[in-house]
Amino acid sequence: MSVPAKPLVVQDVKGYNSWPMIQAIGETLVCVYSRGGAHTIHEEDRAVYARTSLDKGVTWTPETLVANTPGYGDVAVGKGRDSTGAMLLWVRRIGFSKWFHDLYRTTDGVTFTPVTTPTLTPAPVQITDVFSVPKVGLMALWFAGDYPDDGPTHSWGTLTSANDGATWTQTSIETGLTKQQWPTEPSAVYLGEGRILAITRTEPGNPPSAQSQFQIISSDSGATWTRTSTNITDIFASTPSLILEPETGLVSNYYYQRGKGGVLRRRVVEADTVFAQPLLWPPSEALTTGSEIAFDAGNVNATVLGNAHALAFYSGKAPDTAILLSTIPAPAHR
Repeated sequence: MSVPAKPLVVQDVKGYNSWPMIQAIGETLVCVYSRGGAHTIHEEDRAVYARTSLDKGVTWTPETLVANTPGYGDVAVGKGRDSTGAMLLWVRRIGFSKWFHDLYRTTDGVTFTPVTTPTLTPAPVQITDVFSVPKVGLMALWFAGDYPDDGPTHSWGTLTSANDGATWTQTSIETGLTKQQWPTEPSAVYLGEGRILAITRTEPGNPPSAQSQFQIISSDSGATWTRTSTNITDIFASTPSLILEPETGLVSNYYYQRGKGGVLRRRVVEADTVFAQPLLWPPSEALTTGSEIAFDAGNVNATVLGNAHALAFYSGKAPDTAILLSTIPAPAHR
């Protein structure tokens, strides 16, 4: 495919604009992001903002404030939709060694209403994108642990809700993991017939050549899971974002290759091909480029917008980074 035009700008005011979440509500594109002064999640002046677009990201409404809690750093960490089509947003709130996850709901991308702050044990580092599973309801994946700790202190699991996010049930899937075994920042899609496919980031520690994305799958609607390594290795500290085409069964795996190159990449495959064969992911396509400064660019998040995919990521050089958007056609059947 041809490389898209230069990414559009969602927000580039002074500051560390970062970690975007993108969601379409009908024809309205909603981009939520946080801004602080550096690549840190706990600073008190870090807040969450939103902008909306009706022309596929060419122009954006004025910025609105979603969350700015005194004494806490607020970061958007997961998005999705409930059964009515409204947008759900997980915001992580950190202050004085206390971690909370607040769920918000919006129908217009401008006004965000608090839904719940569940009590969770273990306390997740992050809760990721919300998706629907028949007969279960809403589901999100979480992971818990400590990034600097190499010991067996890490875990991950599921959150499920049968009432559109009003209450959540937490289940631990794997505990006692080392950092090298730890699947972080997962993205998942429901394939049908109880099957769920998720791809996760892996944490730096080994040489880059020894790292690969994890694939975790379930064949029983999330009751049990299997975690394996993939053949996807150009992923240094890269957060994945998956989109499924229900009509064709194609799944797109988006991720930003951090560091040298600074490349936004996509791998497209029939979900049935890799579900039980995680080493069969095809080569990646380079979609566009951004900053090559590791950790000052990355964290792509994707949504379906008509017959296209809208991809939000951030790029720049600390202390100033920008939220960018690339829109590309959905993949055709291969």
